[in-house]
Amino acid sequence: MTEAAPPGTLPPPPPSLPPPQKSMLRALATISSMTLVSRVLGFVRDALLARLFGAGIVTDAFFVAFRIPNLLRRLFAEGAFAQAFVPILAEYRTREGEAATRLLVDRTATLLTIALTLITLVGIVLAPAIIYVSAPGFTGNPEKYDLTVAMLRVTFPYILFISLVSLAGGILNTWSRFAIPALTPALLNVAMIGGALFAAPYFDPPGMVLAWSVFAGGLLQLALQVPALMRIGMLPRWKFAPSDPGVRRILMLMAPAALGVSVSQVSLIINTIFASFLESGSVSWLYYADRLMEFPTGLLGVALGTVLLPSLSRYHSATDTAEYSRLLDWGLRLAMLLALPSAVALAVLGVPLVTTLFHYGQFTETDVWMTRQALAAYSVGLTGLILVKVLAPGFYARQDIRTPVRFAIMVLVLTQLLNLVFIGPFRHAGLALAIGLGACVNAFLLYRKLREREIYQPQPGWLLFMGKLALALLLMALSLWFAMGPQTWWLQSHGFMRVAGLGALVVLGSGVYFASLWLLGFRLADFRRRTA
Repeated sequence: MTEAAPPGTLPPPPPSLPPPQKSMLRALATISSMTLVSRVLGFVRDALLARLFGAGIVTDAFFVAFRIPNLLRRLFAEGAFAQAFVPILAEYRTREGEAATRLLVDRTATLLTIALTLITLVGIVLAPAIIYVSAPGFTGNPEKYDLTVAMLRVTFPYILFISLVSLAGGILNTWSRFAIPALTPALLNVAMIGGALFAAPYFDPPGMVLAWSVFAGGLLQLALQVPALMRIGMLPRWKFAPSDPGVRRILMLMAPAALGVSVSQVSLIINTIFASFLESGSVSWLYYADRLMEFPTGLLGVALGTVLLPSLSRYHSATDTAEYSRLLDWGLRLAMLLALPSAVALAVLGVPLVTTLFHYGQFTETDVWMTRQALAAYSVGLTGLILVKVLAPGFYARQDIRTPVRFAIMVLVLTQLLNLVFIGPFRHAGLALAIGLGACVNAFLLYRKLREREIYQPQPGWLLFMGKLALALLLMALSLWFAMGPQTWWLQSHGFMRVAGLGALVVLGSGVYFASLWLLGFRLADFRRRTA
């Protein structure tokens, strides 16, 4: 009988595998750090736009104009296309060789460029009609309506640029080049910050600089990919072949993937509708709590999914089911190791976080408490949200997009039922709780299906692994609770004191948690792994 692996330790890969290429922990750290840079720049951008342009005709016009290509980006470039393209690309690289893979890249890029150019041209021509449908209230103000149409015509090409960026990112991630795709989103924020600070006086009206900054940011993001693609010999060339079997498979996978991504957007819209019937401020409280949730979700969930998908795809193409399962196990353990303390910290440190980041000016003490309620409710589902980012690639890598989409639709229906149940007693926090519980159900359904199909077999030591995590989490939560002090202190203190106090709590909490894990036998080497 094989000896069980020590808790917290992952079994080493079998010696028959080829030499590993890249450290997955290092790749994860790279993606997370770049995402953090982008998120921080996003906060700087929002603060700068509020300071320079306020809240009026210009910002209303820009946010509506940018919302449309940004929505297409989420539905198409960063969602459906990436999920459909990366598994097929990895399969070609593993089974067909470099020449066939390059041909697939060329033909996919060519067809993508043609389709997106046509979509962009149609969007520019129909901009007045699009604004009339998406923001009908603007028609009563000709100045605002005309400015929004002009901005939309400038920002619409962003969908072309960012979709080609997504293509390049899929290629680079498949070659285990994670740094450039992770850094790319920050360039849009850099372009908008630079444009607002230095170029606004040269535009008439000055607010048009925001639209042109989006255009320039898209070009910068695309230009950054070119040298990286050249280094691996995968810079696309013009080859039009829409009937190519690989291209057709990508297109067939994109349809259910687009539906799956749309589900999450529909859920957000429905939740906003529910919140609009509650007391004034409910939508804003949910927005600010969601902004705090985006940090761990992006730094951990999105990063883990990005790292896992290419390697899982290559293991599937090589029919290495044992290593496929081991990699999923590695992702799940790492997700639990990092997501659980994040969820506990958000629940315990709600008031310090909200006061330090938002309790200034018109953001009142009532807003703090209401946002804190939403944040605590969201934290219930944070681990589920991150686990979905690990479990869903287990299906995407096998070119099975329908199963996660089916579960997402089921969870969408469940979430709305939970909204009806929770909105009465918990008001806006009930909407956040419904989303959190829905995410946990989604993660459970994905996990159960992976087990039923024998795609994933847990490695030894999970029970003791979770027991040790629970003890470390308890010690961390107690230390944070007692060190945090009375919540009234955070409401009455000034900005610098809050920042210093929150920083000290973050250092204390992370120190207690990881020191406890170290004393319980966890070592960084236990979680080292290489890409396929």
